[in-house]
Amino acid sequence: MAKKISLLLVLMMLLGMAAACAPNTAPAAPTSTAAPAQSTATAFLPATATATPEATATPTLTPTPAYPAEGVGPGNFPEGYDPLTGLKAADPALLGRRPLIIKVENLPRDDRPQWGLSNADLIYEYYTELGTTRFAAIYYGQDAEKVGPIRSARHFDVNVIRAYKAWFIFGSAYEGVMTRLLNSEFYMRLILEGPYACPALCRDNATGKNFLVANTAEFYKAVTGDNARQNLDGMFFQLQAPTGGQAANSVFARFSAAVYNRWDYDAKSGRYLRFSDIDNDFTGSNEQYGPLVDRATQEQIGAENVVIIFAPFEYLVKRADTEVLDVNMNGSGLAYIARDGQIYKVRWSRPTQDSVISLTYEDGTPFPFKPGKTWFEVMGITSAIEQTDAISRFKFSIP
Repeated sequence: MAKKISLLLVLMMLLGMAAACAPNTAPAAPTSTAAPAQSTATAFLPATATATPEATATPTLTPTPAYPAEGVGPGNFPEGYDPLTGLKAADPALLGRRPLIIKVENLPRDDRPQWGLSNADLIYEYYTELGTTRFAAIYYGQDAEKVGPIRSARHFDVNVIRAYKAWFIFGSAYEGVMTRLLNSEFYMRLILEGPYACPALCRDNATGKNFLVANTAEFYKAVTGDNARQNLDGMFFQLQAPTGGQAANSVFARFSAAVYNRWDYDAKSGRYLRFSDIDNDFTGSNEQYGPLVDRATQEQIGAENVVIIFAPFEYLVKRADTEVLDVNMNGSGLAYIARDGQIYKVRWSRPTQDSVISLTYEDGTPFPFKPGKTWFEVMGITSAIEQTDAISRFKFSIP
């Protein structure tokens, strides 16, 4: 039996870890020259150094037939309901803990498909730099035996760590980002790889690449800090689709010539299925897609809700070879949500830094998510919107 891991504050020397924290770029794009820093962070010590087992398929959660007609949330969730999915958890005991956010890479394409994305309650995809995106995957009502490849943090992550009061697993960070994280009120919930981190954090070399991956169940067994249940109220769920939507058989989210996605509605499952770029498209007229699957299950990634959020991005550094951005996810702004083959113009809302991100109508009343999983595509406030027939296109842009 593996020895129980203690969670300690240790000195982490990050010099020499540039490969772990350098941004992923498009195949033809330059690589950022921003340097990592010497910093401290929380890490695992000690544990056995065994490999993480390959994940097994996890059944997709589906709404119960007796789902309350009035919906659940945004507060006073019934016993056993996950406030991030609006569904009854298969194991309600999992809801008695903090969520866990894991940073997962999207580029280079050769590293796809990723492990464990289908087990996340929520996923935020956002622009990082030089045409790339990364995922902040939030695990709460389900565990995943393998999540990864894990990559480095960005300024955006501060928003979701605070909103979901979460643990945060990442693979280092730029100096400015690391300093911000370590000076935060949540610094004791920052998790970096330590020399004896496995089986919670392991290295996977099965594909010939040295990937860092996480096992969420093993992490929760190991953690010894404050892991009490947090207030995650804010999201409202209703099984019945609202009126007033526009047909949306396909939703496109284009971030750059290297990263563009399509979500197609599958009426049989009632979910949107994700298709991702398989080649660069520099002209905007030759996008090529392939289904994005979970490497752990070989099943296509899907979500009951696809939400496009428009938020203000700010350049902290902008050079030909380096971009460093921050994103302000406080307050409210324009959003669209696709559910049940319809898309709706709504508002995203985060009134305080420890509020989860919710959706409202223009008058401020809660807008219902469909019970299930949600994928957030975070766009700049000047991003283009095109809606024709049953197709909605969103093209990332920032001033």
